[in-house]
Amino acid sequence: MTIAPPAADDLVVTDPVNGSIASTVRRSTDDDVRNAVARARAAAGAWARTAPAERGALLHAAAEHLRAHAQELADLNTRETGKVPGDALGGVEAGIGTLVQYAELGPVHRGEALRGQFGAADWSVPHPRGVVLALTPWNDPVAVACGIFGAAIVTGNTVVHKGSERCPATFARLNALLAEVLPDGVLIGVDGDATTGEQLLAQEGIDVYAHVGSTATGDRLSEVAATTRAHVIRENGGNDPVVVDADVDPEWAAAQVALGAFANTGQICTSVERVYVHQDVAEPFVAALVAEAERRTAAPAAEFGPLVDDRLRGLVQHHVDDAIARGAAVRTGGVTPGGLGSFYPATVLTDCTDDMLVLTEETFGPIAPVRVVSDFAEGLRLAAADRYGLAATVLTNDTAHALRAAAELPVGTVKVNAVFGGAPGGSAQPRGASGSGFGYGPHLLDEMTTTTVVHLEAAPARRTVEPPTAGSGSTLAGTGTGTGTGTATGAPGPAAAAGATAGSADTVGGTR
Repeated sequence: MTIAPPAADDLVVTDPVNGSIASTVRRSTDDDVRNAVARARAAAGAWARTAPAERGALLHAAAEHLRAHAQELADLNTRETGKVPGDALGGVEAGIGTLVQYAELGPVHRGEALRGQFGAADWSVPHPRGVVLALTPWNDPVAVACGIFGAAIVTGNTVVHKGSERCPATFARLNALLAEVLPDGVLIGVDGDATTGEQLLAQEGIDVYAHVGSTATGDRLSEVAATTRAHVIRENGGNDPVVVDADVDPEWAAAQVALGAFANTGQICTSVERVYVHQDVAEPFVAALVAEAERRTAAPAAEFGPLVDDRLRGLVQHHVDDAIARGAAVRTGGVTPGGLGSFYPATVLTDCTDDMLVLTEETFGPIAPVRVVSDFAEGLRLAAADRYGLAATVLTNDTAHALRAAAELPVGTVKVNAVFGGAPGGSAQPRGASGSGFGYGPHLLDEMTTTTVVHLEAAPARRTVEPPTAGSGSTLAGTGTGTGTGTATGAPGPAAAAGATAGSADTVGGTR
């Protein structure tokens, strides 16, 4: 059998485990892009008027529909990005859970009552912004996309979604499954790369740019929004530090750092990218960290997967080579392996200095660069001295040190004694080069809405003038003599009496 080669406009993805073709997806045309935005705009009015409880019920139904196809989505994700099967399924389940969370939160999203003057009422009302352009990444595709979808849709917005070209089949299937449940035009998928993204930015009628991904793309969105006036929500790159204090168990600390640096092969927005370890525990900590790295490198692809593609692997190797050239010591890993796929070993570097790329830039790979510090204060100072501001971790048994870190680290999330985790429904607000706005949690509902403040007072009663009655003409006749009499005898006639009564009523009416 002959297999036709892919068309020039197809998005073709190579399986990072074995190098075979993982997926081929047709790229959306210019007309597809225009029609997607037009359809979302056309549907926005009716969806905004849909009761929040009904929107929440539909989102619940969408979550259950995804649940029935969870393994299918996970398999697509593994084939396109190399994400290990357990993590891929976990990401789908996390996305489903996020839809359920927003299905519950959306109907109770409310404004506020304000105290004003007596007899008046003041309150605020949230309104959907309109059409949301969602641009989402490949490293946890279903979980991240569902977070944006859930908050946008349940608050009455419609969504045009373009996911990363690194896993187009996963996104195309996710979009299609949700569209099977939601009303027409509420969620529309567009397939493409950066060129398609620029075509979307050129369209009129988009009210929100919601983006999770690179800082460069986030900066581009902010630049365009200066002219389109779209609201921008961006969670971008990170260079997250961990500070290891002198009073912690070094092996436990090494296990925490290994989890933060090597999980998903280092391809997590909040991966540990910089390690500042107190000199008193540095030696046993490094030894334990090397053992953790080597255990992961020796694991099969189903447990420690590849990098998403050779392009990212080349960037990771470039950062490692820069560190070596500047004097870093490779304790394990650090060399691109041969063979199929885009695998890269878990790597530990020591003798790192502050000018190395592994400490100044986001590497997004399984690299743990270690910088030894003389005390906790130095570690905290170096952790804070960075242009990114996504998250940071402190491993310490000193409550004062933990409180100081929470007060001084300029990041959206400070984690103490756990590199990952957090309460359900938590929110975070990145800073600096890591973005702006709340990217998830209940606060994302506020980002997806505008607020109208209403002031209500009672209007005064309407002033009215009663129309003249039939006796008004007789009033003039009856009083024309100035005597109030209508007969020669001086006795008041019936017309005069009627005229006086009518005239009195008219006078009262004129003074109301």
